[in-house]
Amino acid sequence: MKKYTVIEDISNLSEIIKDAVLLKMDPFEHSVLGKNKTLAMLFFNASLRTRLSTEKAAKNLGMNVMVLNVNDAWNLEFEDGTVMNANSSEHIKEAAQVISQYADIIAVRAFPGLSDKQKDESEQVLNSFIKYASVPIVNMESATAHPLQALADAITISELTEKAKPKVVLSWAPHPRALPQAVANSFVEMMQKLDVEFSITHPEGYELNPNITKNTPINYNQKEALKDADFVYVKNWSNYKDYGKVLNQDPNWMMTQDKLGTAKFMHCLPVRRNVVVEDAVLDGENSIVIEQANNRTYAAQIVLKKILDNL
Repeated sequence: MKKYTVIEDISNLSEIIKDAVLLKMDPFEHSVLGKNKTLAMLFFNASLRTRLSTEKAAKNLGMNVMVLNVNDAWNLEFEDGTVMNANSSEHIKEAAQVISQYADIIAVRAFPGLSDKQKDESEQVLNSFIKYASVPIVNMESATAHPLQALADAITISELTEKAKPKVVLSWAPHPRALPQAVANSFVEMMQKLDVEFSITHPEGYELNPNITKNTPINYNQKEALKDADFVYVKNWSNYKDYGKVLNQDPNWMMTQDKLGTAKFMHCLPVRRNVVVEDAVLDGENSIVIEQANNRTYAAQIVLKKILDNL
């Protein structure tokens, strides 16, 4: 593996899931692999699970870790040919090359603006690092994708499924703020690669990018979609067609124990209790959000290991 910015960077999904589970059994088996190697983690946006799990994963492999909250330093410029006489102090061309001198792997987290669909879909920040850095890049969530989360989700389902081909449903839920589509996008792409019966349920008008959902079944009737589900992944995303808008806050889409039934409940966290999901579900025996969060470490660790193996 030369980088991990999109799910397609995984050449063999079943193999990487198996390897991640083996790492989980003995996290320090490869603790010398990353000796004298450095991971630079660059955060343009806040993080809890991604930051801590990725740092832990790197240290499990013996790596040194540097963390920079980029916007606390100064604003980087990403446009070519710009006259930098305003707020930007350094161009990405220099910054990416310089950071590459300090690190063996660079991990980047940069959310969308949710106002300009074309700009967000260009993945300007992530792709600028890919273009100008001379070391491998890892995507810790970008404008349109969260491949580390999706890999953790795949590991979790593979570990906990009791069926050869489980039924997995991605369900939209209400939220007071406009949230990105990144987690939902990557979950859809990952489920399309797993041997699962997968569908999406959301209110009409909340379709994700059709280039991502492709032929995945969409059901606008949540109750009907959830029938006999084995795993239910609940996530809010803002409108894709009316880009970045919150046009539906229908509380009837909140996940309840009655709707969930015997299915296992998944969410990437953080989650707003009694808005996205009721307490009874989140605190119930079918909630696997903590196991899911734990697997963030081993998703990141197997990715870093595969990259280190290739250095």
